Amino acid sequence: MAKPILFGATYSVYVRIVRLALEEKGVDYRLEDVDIFSPGGPPASYEQRQPFLKIPAFEHDGFRLYEAGAIARYIDAAFPGPALMPAEPRARARADQIIGILDSYAYGTWVWDLYVERTKPEPDEAKIAEALPRVETCLAAIEALMGGKTYFLGDGPTLADLHAAPMFALFQTTPEGERLLVDHPRWRDWWSQMSERPSMAATTA
Repeated sequence: MAKPILFGATYSVYVRIVRLALEEKGVDYRLEDVDIFSPGGPPASYEQRQPFLKIPAFEHDGFRLYEAGAIARYIDAAFPGPALMPAEPRARARADQIIGILDSYAYGTWVWDLYVERTKPEPDEAKIAEALPRVETCLAAIEALMGGKTYFLGDGPTLADLHAAPMFALFQTTPEGERLLVDHPRWRDWWSQMSERPSMAATTA
């Protein structure tokens, strides 16, 4: 069986989500660098893999796929190793719900409104202040769904944990993130476990 190929850049949250899934399953893969922010943009041929010119894209034995959530689910189903989604329907739905919250609400505000803004020489303080209620809502909403003692839904990570980790890794480095986490002990406990996983060390940008 051919080695899977992941197309993307190590700086990308969504590329890291897929890399975490590959690492957790113990899959040997090749990362082919595609930088969508390079001056010339991605290679012209990349549009054949991803018509929207986003990262990541993926190929395995001639099967091409894009969208990180779909890729991660394929990896979980196609390769041996620990299951990354619950088998029980309600727990599986809960994992999907958390992933949906992260994609629809958390990514934009945790990563772009807060982390990216804080990396600029002159952050837009008004934009950050406006984002903070949304940041807090995302933290509280997911915290309310955490049913596991160690990870979101149990004693081992699911795709929901792997989806959250790259976003949270950036968010928690900001001053606002540090302050907000004082009031969210379950997030702090989760991060103390998640951040120490070998998959996290293996995928650090």
